[in-house]
Amino acid sequence: MYTPNRRAFLRNSVRAAAVVGAGAGLTGMLASCGSPGAASSGSDPKAITLQSAWINDAEFMGYYIAKDEGYYQRAGIDFTYLSGGPSVIPESTLLAGRADVALTTPDTTIKAIAEQNAPFVIIGAQYQKNPLGVVSLEGNGITKPQDLVGKRLAVPDVNRLAVEAMFKINDIPVDDVRIVPYAYDPTPLLKGEVDATVDFTVNIPYTIRQAGGEPTSFLLYDVGFKIFNDTVVVTRDVLQNKRETLVAWLRASREGWQRNFADPTAFPPRYADSWFKGTGRTIDNEIYFNEHSKPLIEAGGGVFAMSEQAIADCVDSLKQLGLAATPEMFDASLIAEL
Repeated sequence: MYTPNRRAFLRNSVRAAAVVGAGAGLTGMLASCGSPGAASSGSDPKAITLQSAWINDAEFMGYYIAKDEGYYQRAGIDFTYLSGGPSVIPESTLLAGRADVALTTPDTTIKAIAEQNAPFVIIGAQYQKNPLGVVSLEGNGITKPQDLVGKRLAVPDVNRLAVEAMFKINDIPVDDVRIVPYAYDPTPLLKGEVDATVDFTVNIPYTIRQAGGEPTSFLLYDVGFKIFNDTVVVTRDVLQNKRETLVAWLRASREGWQRNFADPTAFPPRYADSWFKGTGRTIDNEIYFNEHSKPLIEAGGGVFAMSEQAIADCVDSLKQLGLAATPEMFDASLIAEL
C-alpha cells in the first residue's frame, strides 16, 4: 500500500484554516497567547528552538547535521529541534512562544500577515525553488504546461489555485485541462487512469520508479509560478530581541546544509536509528529525497538566500493566489550578514 511521503498539501490546507480561518482564528490566538513570541524571546538569548514543518525526513537534513556535528554548540547556541506533524501548526507555535523559528510556507504566513496582522516576518528560504511540480510518465509526453491541454491532471484540492495560476501565467484556459482530485497516491497514474499528477518532485518519482514506472516531471516554479518553500519565519519580537543569535543560527544551519550536500548519500544511513527511526521510509528513499533537494535548496545564491528578484517573483506569484503579499513581509538583511 502506498503511503504519501510528502504531505504538505493537506497539511497546508488544515494549517491555513487554523491560522487565518474564521471562528477563533489568529485574532483569538493572539489574545490567548499574550505578547507573541514573549516566552521564547524572554528566555536565554543564546537559545534557539526550531519548529519543523513535518516529521523527520531528508527535508531537514541540514539541521540534524548542524546539531549532531556540533555546529550550533560551537556558535554558542543552545539549540532545540521540534518535529512537526499533521497536527502541528508552525505559525501557532511561534505565537505561543514555544519556538523562536518555524519552517513553513509563504502562502500561509503571508495570508496571516495580510488578513490578521500577524507579527511574522520571513527571514530566509530553505527551498529557493519550490519542489511542487507536475509528475507524469515518460510515455505520456508531458514535459511542459501546454502538453496538459486535453489531458487528465490529478490535483490536490489545496493546490488547485496554484495550478490555475500556472495555467494563467502560461496562457492556458483552465477548462482545456481535465482536473480531477488527487489522493496523494500515484497508482492512478501508473494505471493510466490519469495522465499526470501534481506532487513534490523531490520524492514521488522515487515511489513511481519503485513501482516499475519511469517518471518525468517539471516544476511549477520553472514555468512561472515562483514561490519559495520551507520559509524561515520568526515573530518581529524575536527578530528584535534575538537578532545576533538568529544570524549565528542561520550561519551554523547553512554550514550543516553545505556539509550535507558535499555528499548527499553520506548522512542518511547514519540516521537510520536516530532521526529517521520509525518513519516507515527506506534510507534509499531518504537519499533520493536528499539528492533531488540539493539543486532546489542551493539555487539562487546559497542556502536561505532571498535576492530582491526572488522576493519580487514570490510576491508576484502569491498575488496570483489572491494574497496581498508585499516585499516588506520579507527581511533578507540577516542573510546578508552570513
